[in-house]
Amino acid sequence: MAKTTSPKIVLITGCSSGFGLLTAAHLAERGHQVIATMRNLDRSSGLVNEVNKRGALIDLLPLDVTKKETIKETMALIAADYGYLDCLVNNAGYGIGGAFEDLTEEEIREQMETNFFGVQNVTREAIHLMRQRGNARIINISSVAGFSASPCFSAYNASKWALEGFSESLHYELKPFGIKVLLIEPGVYKTKIFFENRRYATHFHDPDSPYYDVSQHLKKRTLDYVEDCHKDPEDVARLVEKLMLAKNPAFRNHPDWEARIQYLCRKYLPFWFYSRAVESFYLSGFSAKK
Repeated sequence: MAKTTSPKIVLITGCSSGFGLLTAAHLAERGHQVIATMRNLDRSSGLVNEVNKRGALIDLLPLDVTKKETIKETMALIAADYGYLDCLVNNAGYGIGGAFEDLTEEEIREQMETNFFGVQNVTREAIHLMRQRGNARIINISSVAGFSASPCFSAYNASKWALEGFSESLHYELKPFGIKVLLIEPGVYKTKIFFENRRYATHFHDPDSPYYDVSQHLKKRTLDYVEDCHKDPEDVARLVEKLMLAKNPAFRNHPDWEARIQYLCRKYLPFWFYSRAVESFYLSGFSAKK
């Protein structure tokens, strides 16, 4: 693959697997200077192997989006080594499954701490490195879950809806400084978020929970759907580069046809009609225990 003629300095969070790993490897292969970060460098072997396979190079640094001292240390290294930052890709995050009553307050707060406040933590420290550069990009990896809710994902939905509202406001605030804030809203891809990295509410597997039957059904329904998904997760990486280099990129962006269709349906269909489709997909044949 030919390298880009417009290389950028890019910081990416959450690079141990999934979209983050593939985005770091893809951008490095294309000739960009990638600072790939993750909470635990002991989990870096997958990324290192992928980058080596492509004959590319990256900078690999520890960064926990919930630990401000690790963010400050990384930004100080970027400032010392490069002096500026062209693009920040806020990718780090996870999803927890479970009905609201099956989730503890701590689990909900932890979800928000990573998916929402973690993005703010990193962005706050990165802006000054981007403002002095101009023509920079902040690309926040959201989800179709950021505009369309589903049962047993209330904590995850809330974190992504909050991310979208924050991103839209920041879009206006940073535009005068030449920094474009953008969203990527992927649909379902077969990545580790549904397997090794999946998390469930404390009472998700509790037979005494009134949500037990439906939650187990939804778990199977979701995993069966993911297993049958054949889209290429590197779609997201390619879209990230496209948005980095585009002169006038769109604010909301969808890397796959399912996400585009779902976005249009959610935007234009009456809610009563759309919600019936959601209920039919997830809850058909179930009646809640009293």
